[in-house]
Amino acid sequence: MDVLIFLVPLAIGLGLVGLFAFVWALRSGQYDDVEGAALRMLSDDDL
Repeated sequence: MDVLIFLVPLAIGLGLVGLFAFVWALRSGQYDDVEGAALRMLSDDDL
């Protein structure tokens, strides 16, 4: 049971890091153009 004193804050901390990374990705525009990459691979740019 002593290990829970270490694991519970560690799990909460890792969850908060993931949440902050997701919020940062949203604010920096990582998810703005979700269809652009799918359509970009269909374009024929061979010169």
